[in-house]
Order: sequence, then C-alpha cells, then structure tokens
Amino acid sequence: MTSIAVYSYSVAAVGFLLLIGLLLTIWRGRSHVAPVAIACALTALWSGALALEAASGLGLWSVWTDKLEILRSGAWCVVLVLLLGNYRDPRSRWTFGLRTSVFAGGMAYLGLLLATALLRTDLMLNIDGLLPNVTLRVCQAVLGMLLVEQVYRNKTVQERWAIKFACLGIGAMFAYDFYMYSQAMLFHEMHQDTWAARGIVNALAMPLIGTAVKRGTSRANALALSRRVMFHSTALFGSALYLMAMGFAGYYLRYFGGSWGGVMQVVFLCGALLVLAGTLFSGTFRAWLKVFISKHFYSYGYDYREEWMRFTRTLSEHSANIGERAIEAVGALVESPGGVLWQRRDGTPDSGGAGAYRPVAGWQAASSAVEPADSKFCRFLETTQWVIDLHEYKALPEKYGDLELPAWLKEFPRGWLVVPLIMHSKLFGFVVLQDARSTVALNWEVFDLLEIAGSQAASYLAQQDAANELMVARQFDSFNRMSTFVVHDLKNLVSQLSLMNANAEKHRDNPEFQRDMLETVDHSIQKMTSMLQKLSRNDAPARPRALSVEAVVRQAIALKSALEPHPVLEVEQQGLLVVADRERLERVLGHLIQNAIEATPKSGRVNVTVRRRGDRVAITVADTGAGMTEQFIRERLFKPFESTKPAGMGIGVFESREYITELGGALDLTSTPSVGTTFTVTLPLYHEAGAGIAAGAIDRAA
Repeated sequence: MTSIAVYSYSVAAVGFLLLIGLLLTIWRGRSHVAPVAIACALTALWSGALALEAASGLGLWSVWTDKLEILRSGAWCVVLVLLLGNYRDPRSRWTFGLRTSVFAGGMAYLGLLLATALLRTDLMLNIDGLLPNVTLRVCQAVLGMLLVEQVYRNKTVQERWAIKFACLGIGAMFAYDFYMYSQAMLFHEMHQDTWAARGIVNALAMPLIGTAVKRGTSRANALALSRRVMFHSTALFGSALYLMAMGFAGYYLRYFGGSWGGVMQVVFLCGALLVLAGTLFSGTFRAWLKVFISKHFYSYGYDYREEWMRFTRTLSEHSANIGERAIEAVGALVESPGGVLWQRRDGTPDSGGAGAYRPVAGWQAASSAVEPADSKFCRFLETTQWVIDLHEYKALPEKYGDLELPAWLKEFPRGWLVVPLIMHSKLFGFVVLQDARSTVALNWEVFDLLEIAGSQAASYLAQQDAANELMVARQFDSFNRMSTFVVHDLKNLVSQLSLMNANAEKHRDNPEFQRDMLETVDHSIQKMTSMLQKLSRNDAPARPRALSVEAVVRQAIALKSALEPHPVLEVEQQGLLVVADRERLERVLGHLIQNAIEATPKSGRVNVTVRRRGDRVAITVADTGAGMTEQFIRERLFKPFESTKPAGMGIGVFESREYITELGGALDLTSTPSVGTTFTVTLPLYHEAGAGIAAGAIDRAA
C-alpha cells in the first residue's frame, strides 16, 4: 500500500507542476492566474512531501505535511473567494462582510498552523489525539464545499460556462477530504486505501481547473447574494457545526459512560436531533436569523424585490377575506405574528353620524373597539401619516407631539405598531400589529417600507369595496330595469283597457264585443299577476320551450284587435317552431305590431308575415305609416329612454332587440319617411327530434 501512495501523490505533484507551467507560459493573461498558480504550487509541494514520507516509511503524515495541507486547502479557499467577486468594491453591500470573513478565515488558518506546530508527532498517530485534528479537517472541507456552492449559485448562465470546471475540480478535492476524514471520525482510524487514492483524486481535478482557467477571460461579476441564499446557507452551515459538535459530545459520552455509554450516546444524539429540528422549524428562530443576516451582512435591511413580490402575492391570493391577507402581508415585513384591521364606516349611530373606524378583520388577533373618525388619534394619523411605535410612545411620548392614544389601544394585547392605510392623502384605515417574534430594530427604512405597504394595502381594500358597491349597484340596476319594463307593459295594458272602456258605451249590447272584452280583461289580469311575481323575485325563472310561431303571432294580433287598422296575418308555411319564453316573445311581437298600428293612419295597412328562410324563421311586421329617417334609426331608435311619442318610454324596441339577440336571432328594419317601416325578426328554427315531441312540450295554443 505504501508504494501505491507514493505513486498516487507523485502523480498529483507532477500534474500540478505541469499546470503551473501552463499557467505561467501559455495562459499567463487569463484571469486569476496568480492565485491559482500559488494554490497549485502549494498542492504540488504538499503532494510531493507526502510521496517522500510514504517512500521513506515515516507514516501517513507529519507535522510539516499537516501544515502544508492547511496551506493548500486555505489557498484553494482564497481562490474561491476571489471567484465570488467584488469583495474589494467599496460600493458592494458585501464589502465589510467579505473582508471580515476573509480576515476571520485567515486567522483561523493561522490558528490551525499554530496548533499543528504544538502537537507532537506521536499524538498525531494516536486516535485520541487525532480526533480533534480530524474534526478540524472536516470543518475545513465543509467550508470549502460551501464556498464552491456559493460561487456556482451566484453566477449567471454565461459565467457558469467559464467556472463550472473549476467548481467541479476544487469541489471534488474538498468533497473527498470530507469523505476521508468523516470516515476516520466514524471508525476511529484512517483507512489505508482511501488515504492512498487521495493523490489520484487530486490529480484528476487538475485538468478541470486548467480548463476553467483557459475559459476565463475576464474577472467575475460583482457578488449579489440574495438574502434567501444567505439564510439557507447559514442555516445549513450552522446545522453542520451543531451536528459535528453533538457527535463529538456523543463520542465522549460513549467513551466515558461505561456500561451505560452506548445508551447515553443514542439518547443524547436523538435529543440533539429533536432540538435541531425544533429550532429550524421555530418561527422565532427563523425571524431572528433573518434580522441578524440583514443587520450584519447588508447595508439595507430588506431585499425589496423579494419583499414586494411576496407582499403582492399575499394580497392577490384567493381568499374570502382580503382584510386578513392585508394584515398578514404588512405584518410579515416586521415578523409580526398577528394584528387587527380597522376601516372607516360612515354614518354609524355611535359616532353621531360622522363616521367611525371599525374592526373589519383580524389575523390571529381580535378587537371590538370603535374609534370615531374625528378623534385626535385619527386626525394625527391622517395628518402626519406616521407609523406609531407604541413602545416608543410609552417611553418618549413627547416625540409624537400632541398625540393621545385611545384607551382601547393602550390595552390592546401585545400592541406594537400602528400602520396607517392612506388613500389619496386620506386615512382609509389602520392596522395594529402585535409584537414581533424576534427583536426588530425600527429605523427610517422600516417605517418607510411600512408606510408604502400600508398605501398599497389600502388600494387593494378600496378596490374590493368598490367591487362590492358595484355589485350592489348592478343588482339595483337590474331591478330598476325590470321595473321599467314592467311599467312599459302596464302602460300598454292601460292603453288597451282605456280603448275598450271608451268603446264600451257604444258596443255594450254587442255579444261579440262583450266576449272580446272579457278575454282582454282576463289576459290583462294574467299579465299583471306575472309581472308582480317577477317584481317580488319569488317566481321560478322562466324556461324556454318549443313554441309554434304561428300561435304566438296570432295571440299577439288578437290582443290588438281593438286597434285600427287591424293587422293582417299571412302564414306562408305552418308548423314552424322556435325555442323561447312564450310570454316574452309575445310581448316583443306585440310591441312591434302596436308600434306599427300607432304609426299608421286608419286608412293604412299593417301586414304580419310568417315564413321560413333556410334554417330560420322570419316574422315580418310591415306598415304604411310615417316611417323613420336614417339619422333617427342610427342615433335614437335602439337607445333606451329615447322616444318620439309624448308618453313613450323608449324601451320597447330596445327590449325587443335585446331578447331577440339573446335567442340567437336578429332584429332588422328598413324604413322610408312617408312610405312606411318594415321590421323583420329572424329566429333559429327548432327541429323536432325523432317522430315528434311529447305532448305539452310544444305550446300550440291559439
């Protein structure tokens, strides 16, 4: 095995010496040549020393090879730090953080060199003395792997093309070190084969590093670590340190615990894992870690792009109560676990009709307090638009001028911040947040962010209020529109009854007149009863069914029999069917027929024709009346509440076209002044399925 180790580390030394030659001759103009060449030189020196020691039979390592290994690993960590980017750029938010990290890392490596120099060689070969040293090597390998991960993660796609082979090569060396030393910690001895193969593994990394240097033509871009990456990397690194510390402690419990040593070790490690899991899933710990990272590693406390995306995403979620989402979105900016939202409601009795702010939503908190809109507290929020820190007000009330907190706010459980929701310079509402899970330093940046977030939340809440008001207005509009149609139909019924009453004295003894009168009264009663049911909104919705067009037209003409000139019906083809609501279709046709009669003198003519046009039914109402101009048809005819009649409401033709369009048909007309007008209603033809339709499904009543 000694000869294998000699060849293995000799190959690594020769390989890195060859890479140094290429760096200093062929690739001298490439980026990061000097630090890479230094790291290669230390690696070659370390490999050569290990090969000589193996050849001389001195053992696995010595104090001097241990120092060289620390320098070799430290050099590759420096190369990775340089690949990260602008650690020297004074404009970088990471300037101080990286300088501190580099300084701390350098001091740590000097400490390792000093500790190695003080250790005796015989202790190095004893497993009890070897364990601390091996633990430090594992930490060193973990640090190197974290740096590799950060370098690759924070590069663009184009930059990754240049540095991916360097990450693979250097990462492979650190990963193998981690595997080898972890195995030594687990089995309390260094595995000979693993140690011997280490040189070949390092030699395999050499061409990968050379390829990366050849591809690198410019310095890496500025470092821009996101807070999310920093958070997860810190949590990962902290967890690794914690697990290693607990493993070290568990080992000594087993070693000194006697017969109970194994049980104590298992129980201790299980308890340590539970503590770690509880800590990682703790909202308070996560909040503290976020605040710590923002405070010590960034010049600004927030990643505004990330925060605003999260804020907007929370407000835009599908939920029944947008108020709760608004509280959650604002509270998450300062790690608050709950709060209550107040919005203004005008005209409340307990506010004297001036309006008051009432709690409309609560997120993990509740309150029933009502604050008058004209109180000093609300006027202060609207005038200053300040975020109020209740703890600061309690300690330094003079900082807030003449502000007077209401009694209910002083007693609010765990009350912390009052965030005003400003809409067009007016106080739309306010949110009271509870104390944060972790201590949050409040400064101008936090206050500015809360103020703009409050304004954004107010716009969402105002949009929801406007949508609700619009929905109510549409409901009233629908009801008013239906009422208008009912009034229009009542006007037509009153006209028929008035005309019949006017002719009653003249034809009171005419049996035929009496029969028509009774039919007209009965039909009017049915129509008015149906309209009252619709106004009450208790009737079931009408269901369209197959109708005989001829029967509907005859009924509509029969109701106008008392008017002159009498309409003349012509049916070119019988048995034509359409699908519609009988009452509404009859009302539409009746309105067109009545308009034709009213526009035509008694000496004129009104003709109603029913014919088939392909797969449609055409109903034509033609008169020889006054006609209409093209301008009137274009600008006024189909507009509601536009009419040429003194008592007309101007909705009959509008309603007719709306319903005909709803059925999939069309209403067309041609008109010439002093000649007449022709309305044509076309509807889709209904074809009976099979041999026919069940009795009652088709209404053919005359």
